[in-house]
Amino acid sequence: MSSFPRPHLGEPYLLTPGPLTTSYTVKEAMLRDWGSWDGDFRAMTADLRAGLLDLLGAGKDDYDCVPIQGSGSFAVEAMMTTFIPASGKALILANGAYGKRAAETLRYAGLDHVVLDKGDYLPPRGAEVASLLEQDPAITHVVAIHCETSSGILNPLKEISDAVATAGRKLLIDSMSAFGAVEVQPGTYQFEALVSSANKCIEGVPGFGFVLARKSALEDSAGNCRSLSLDIHAQWAAMEKTGQWRFTPPTHVVAAFLQALTEHRREGGVAGRGARYAQNRDVMVAGMRELGFETLLPDEWLSPIIVTFFCPGDENFDFGKFYDLMKARGFIIYPGKLTEVDSFRVGCIGHMDAAIMEEVVRAAGDALKDMGVSNAMPPAAALEARAELIAK
Repeated sequence: MSSFPRPHLGEPYLLTPGPLTTSYTVKEAMLRDWGSWDGDFRAMTADLRAGLLDLLGAGKDDYDCVPIQGSGSFAVEAMMTTFIPASGKALILANGAYGKRAAETLRYAGLDHVVLDKGDYLPPRGAEVASLLEQDPAITHVVAIHCETSSGILNPLKEISDAVATAGRKLLIDSMSAFGAVEVQPGTYQFEALVSSANKCIEGVPGFGFVLARKSALEDSAGNCRSLSLDIHAQWAAMEKTGQWRFTPPTHVVAAFLQALTEHRREGGVAGRGARYAQNRDVMVAGMRELGFETLLPDEWLSPIIVTFFCPGDENFDFGKFYDLMKARGFIIYPGKLTEVDSFRVGCIGHMDAAIMEEVVRAAGDALKDMGVSNAMPPAAALEARAELIAK
């Protein structure tokens, strides 16, 4: 039996990479109204910034935390357009939708960039990054996705970080779906800035992202950003001077996040949270494989955040029907986001444990029976296409 109570008022579990299922106490924290200019809320903002810096661990004293209103994509855009100057050039490491979105963001901003596109199945490797940086001395920054949730791949950030540092370039990390559950200490990883969001592994609710950046990078970034509201340097300067957000903050979201941070610490911090998510993944993947489902990725690249599965090749399988049947049983899964094959995703994060993941597997098995699907294996063509792409 799960030690995690079912969601309040019969809500389904959100098996997505965020928004995700939150605890009742996180929801309850939003029942009070806060004045955005009041001293009590300024103290909450200070606690938020300090709490996030604590999660960085060793080397945190060289960094500062700046929250920014909006979704995770707002924070990623803010990071790139604040820290990459007009004279800079970025190398985007892409192996899914979010690397491609980073490139699109830089195109909108008019910033010079090149893309290493590894497709849906493979991670960018340190040696590849080192070679590209050696070939192009104009590259000043490298943008890496920590966990690419379109495929569920956990990218090898340490070897990427080492390659960038050795080449004397600057690393910007989109750790949207990994920070808080996967270690990324500045003492081990060398990076200029990292962004994540309230509604991911810390298990808060949507409404703001945050950047953890070197203080020296923040100081040097004045005047870079071409956006008023996404200027991280301006937000940082205002918070340092007044303790306030420049524009109306998501007060209730901040209150919920502080409660989520408290619960994160009680669970054992990054290590404890990451261990639960990894167990969620292992139990769910083993059960789904017993049903005949095939993961998109080999075990070595499976993240503890979200797992992508091929859709079954059985002619009776219909993802829309499968989705509805899973929701009727209390679980909302995630559509696929791949360009090559039909797929769907099952998240491992949120306020749930391995016992709940066992329920997920039972629900998937029941849904297959309801649809008359006798074999959950993917089409042979999908497996052949994967093998060919990996071989390249």
